[in-house]
Amino acid sequence: MWYNNVRIIGTSLEDNVVWEWLMGSQGFRPITYLVYAGGTERLVEDAVIEEGLVCIHVNGEELATFMCTPRDLDELALGFLRSEGIIQGLDDVRVLTVSARETCVDVWLRDLRFRPPARRIITSGCGGGITFDDLSRRHPPLNSGVSFRAEQIVAMMQALTEAAELYKTARGVHTSALSDGERLLLVAEDVGRHNTIDRLWGKALKQGIETEGRLLLTTGRISSEMLNKAAKMGVPVVASRTSPTSLSVELGRAWNITILGYVRRPQFRIYTVPERIVVKGEVLSFDRTLNEQTLITTGGET
Repeated sequence: MWYNNVRIIGTSLEDNVVWEWLMGSQGFRPITYLVYAGGTERLVEDAVIEEGLVCIHVNGEELATFMCTPRDLDELALGFLRSEGIIQGLDDVRVLTVSARETCVDVWLRDLRFRPPARRIITSGCGGGITFDDLSRRHPPLNSGVSFRAEQIVAMMQALTEAAELYKTARGVHTSALSDGERLLLVAEDVGRHNTIDRLWGKALKQGIETEGRLLLTTGRISSEMLNKAAKMGVPVVASRTSPTSLSVELGRAWNITILGYVRRPQFRIYTVPERIVVKGEVLSFDRTLNEQTLITTGGET
């Protein structure tokens, strides 16, 4: 549905929100470029990942503006609002619209008293992520009895790679997923790694999928804000193809979240809370491993 050059994504119907699926941006753009190799050049028709500046307005006031892949912006906006604690679910949203050019998302809440916070924190995300949350604030330790076998971690990371459709088409994009250890429940792609987490939560809200107790997989670096989002989602295990930051490791210890890095067949690194990882039927721990072998540093010294 279109009205005054605005695409209607959600509308009020009694006490519910009705969602309408509409095809928008594909997330990439065709391009022709030159390839130079071995002293010769050739023309190639391919694609590049799409990046754009998108703003989110809530109750008629600007909340945030950031760089992202301008597609499925309703899911990105919903996830961002949920991550920031502005909404708890779809019932808090009265109307959500995406502009025809996919540069702005306008959200009206059932609580018309809400006003955007004045203080914003620019994070280390691709293009500069935004949060209104104090990243030094402590979450209570995550008490979850969930565990995953080592082979599940490796298999799900491989499944994440295979599910990255935008990456296969245009490269230059991050991918994240939520898994129950047996399959990928949700997959999201974006030029910003933080945006992929928000997209996952937006998808989860729309599809009625619980995020607590899941395995979060990502291709991007695990920063403090990424871990902050995971903690809010109730995710006990976060796994990446690359590295965590020092602050995210500290927060992982404080919040009792397992952080896995460099998950690449057939190995990975466990930075925090190894007790959620099972190898050959046994739960891992730093204490047991230290008792069984000599600590080896990255420089090869003991």
